[in-house]
Amino acid sequence: MTHRYAARLTWSGSTAAGFDAYTRAHEATAPPATDGQPLRLSADPGFHGDSAKLNPEQLLVLAASSCQMLSFLAVAARARVDVTGYEDDAEGEMPEDDRPMRVARITLRPTITVGPDAPGDERLRQLTDTAHRHCFIANSLTSEIRIEPTFRRAAR
Repeated sequence: MTHRYAARLTWSGSTAAGFDAYTRAHEATAPPATDGQPLRLSADPGFHGDSAKLNPEQLLVLAASSCQMLSFLAVAARARVDVTGYEDDAEGEMPEDDRPMRVARITLRPTITVGPDAPGDERLRQLTDTAHRHCFIANSLTSEIRIEPTFRRAAR
């Protein structure tokens, strides 16, 4: 079986005035998803984009973070570990002197809250590593992905 994922992007404007003048603003949807408005995107401000809008590099980091979380929740549920919270402060790095220019590294910093009867941190790290190996997005990228988890225990 092959899973297929559709995405639709729209832009309008003119590049007639040259590189510095055209708008980088555009919209994206991912059919068949219908809840919510289209994503309003732009380029990174360093590339003449609008900082008030999401850019493709941010979406890449978000995709890696989301996939890791979903994979971890699945692995934890199968291991009968009660996860009650998951927050991630993820960051992507794109050095300009690394050619071809690309997002070279993504660092995920999840803070994972587990129930009071959860296994120790070593086991939770193993589950984090297993989730990373099963993350479809991580497996699709050439970027280095680091995961620096912090574990918290919920009170009884």
